[in-house]
Amino acid sequence: MNINPMKINLEKTGEKKATVSPKKRLGQNFLTEVGIINKLVAAAGIEPGQTILEIGPGTGNLTEKLLETGNKVLAVEKDEEMISLLETRFTGKSNFELRQGDALEFDETAIKPPYKIAANLPFYLTAALIRKFLESKNPPESMTVIVQKEVAQRVCAAPPDMNLLAAAVQFYADTKIISFISKGCFWPMPKVDCAILHIAPHSGAGEAGNEKSSREFFTVMKAGFLQPRKQLAGNLAKGLKISKTLAEEKLRQNGIDPKQRAETLEIKDWLGLAKDFEL
Repeated sequence: MNINPMKINLEKTGEKKATVSPKKRLGQNFLTEVGIINKLVAAAGIEPGQTILEIGPGTGNLTEKLLETGNKVLAVEKDEEMISLLETRFTGKSNFELRQGDALEFDETAIKPPYKIAANLPFYLTAALIRKFLESKNPPESMTVIVQKEVAQRVCAAPPDMNLLAAAVQFYADTKIISFISKGCFWPMPKVDCAILHIAPHSGAGEAGNEKSSREFFTVMKAGFLQPRKQLAGNLAKGLKISKTLAEEKLRQNGIDPKQRAETLEIKDWLGLAKDFEL
């Protein structure tokens, strides 16, 4: 069943319709398919006592279902027009808190854990938002978000098709595609299909929770992916400003053929290399 975003029910305020205009500059594509909304909420695995952070609630279709869980929903919206609509639509909802502002500037460290993110992310902010929350000192227990299909597939890639984005996200978290979504489930309809992506950060202990290990991991990994279609030894030598002989030696010590490409390595391979290079 589709929700008509042009006719939002606001009976409590005496209004029958609220007309909204999606803004392309804000990447607004409103989810209108109830079945997909329900699937996203179910995939989020929300438990009693958890705060739900929603980024870019728009017209509030997902928000409404999140509020039905009985948990506190903290929504961050940049668009003043949507702020007005949401305030009217959810008047009297004691478990609803609305903040106006840019999600990239939002201070998630002030949220009392545990919290989870459930959202239909603005496409142009997807990578930046995922990175922000994974690198946070107060990361969410999970992120269940709608992103472009291609982005979801890249994030969940595995060797021999690894990529820089996948390695960066998987350093911090386990990833899973819940389902794909037809572009016809949005208004206005985007140019591409989408997906529900579930990201579950690792515990704070271990490599991902150590600032030095994190820095070393990303330095080595970025060097390895310097020119993805070229061999690892050459990329590492150039990217780390070391001799090719030393790069080959370190690779062999970690059971990696110097002629391999970065896309063939697993996260554990990058972690081993990061330790050995002692940056």
